[in-house]
Amino acid sequence: MSVRIRHITIDCANPYELAQFWSALTGYGEHPEDGNHPDDPEALLVASDGGPDLLFVPVPEAKTVKNRFHLDLQPTSRTRDEETERVLGLGATLVADHRKPDGTGWVTLADPEGNEFCIERSVAERG
Repeated sequence: MSVRIRHITIDCANPYELAQFWSALTGYGEHPEDGNHPDDPEALLVASDGGPDLLFVPVPEAKTVKNRFHLDLQPTSRTRDEETERVLGLGATLVADHRKPDGTGWVTLADPEGNEFCIERSVAERG
């Protein structure tokens, strides 16, 4: 391997608040020696499994068009539909529903600042 993805960086208006949403969504936590605070210039969430961390940085402009890059998330302890309902309850919004009558498909959601991501079927649902 020649490189490792260290951070996935998300542009936003309020890094602290958006990090709170993504922490609740992913279970990622703050760095144990350097937690996030509302007045910090950026916010970091650390992946406990060694995967890439999530870094939230402020930008002055609002999101205006579809993401050119997004995350596809797979539930580990819930079904796709259960996870979708949970994430909507956290403050996400429905962008597009690509679920099919046979149980396949995915749901496209947006975080509170409009960044899109998808919820796919769990491993158990694919089995």
